[in-house]
Amino acid sequence: MPQQSVDLNADFGEGFGSYTFGQDEALLPYITSANIACGFHAGDPHTMRNAVNSCIEAGVAIGAHPGLPDRMGFGRREMAITPQEAYDFVLYQTGALEAFVRSKGGRLRHIKPHGALYHMANQQAEIAHAIARAVRDMDPQLLLYAQSGSLLLEAAKSAGLRTVSEVFADRTYQSDGNLTPRSKPNAVLTTTDDALRQAIRMVTQGTVQATDGREAAIVAHTICLHGDGPHAAQWAAAIRQGLEAESIRIQAPF
Repeated sequence: MPQQSVDLNADFGEGFGSYTFGQDEALLPYITSANIACGFHAGDPHTMRNAVNSCIEAGVAIGAHPGLPDRMGFGRREMAITPQEAYDFVLYQTGALEAFVRSKGGRLRHIKPHGALYHMANQQAEIAHAIARAVRDMDPQLLLYAQSGSLLLEAAKSAGLRTVSEVFADRTYQSDGNLTPRSKPNAVLTTTDDALRQAIRMVTQGTVQATDGREAAIVAHTICLHGDGPHAAQWAAAIRQGLEAESIRIQAPF
């Protein structure tokens, strides 16, 4: 049965000090959930507070976006960490962000790991289970965002957590349902029309056309809209309007 609604999420607050990254304010009218950096790969107390304030004012659901302690590499480089370290990293960063959310009368809704930590949890069962335990121990009512078909999604379900299966509008897929690595050609879609066409198909049909032409099954509860491209806001607007034109409701998961 075709899906009737989908969440649109974007990574948020990924600046540091006087440095800014992404198009946060321009994306706010089009997204329904934001994943706010918690200080390791990006973010600081001031950017976290500002990001929380902006999301609350815009009525956008707030999630924590914990990453690896690698600010120079923006959290995109894998590190040799233990499951206990993964657990501690997620709990530490999420707790910091929740303090800002609660101080403004808001509610933390979800957790989505960032960058290399996200991909490590998709491929390493011990890391996936450690992250799921951290989310459960933080608050078992939190949603855990994880890539469709990933080990992290499975670990979250086994921990009794509510899950949100994530897909990407602007990334290409392999026939096994995994993303094409950025190190390979054609890993990223380059036109708005292609991204919109893929987003609609993933939501309405539960499939995506892989780079080899085959069809891969996918579950699209939320679509990640990257905010670091030069036309990020325009793409977000086009994707939202295109989905709504297909009578698909855009809303944060409950």
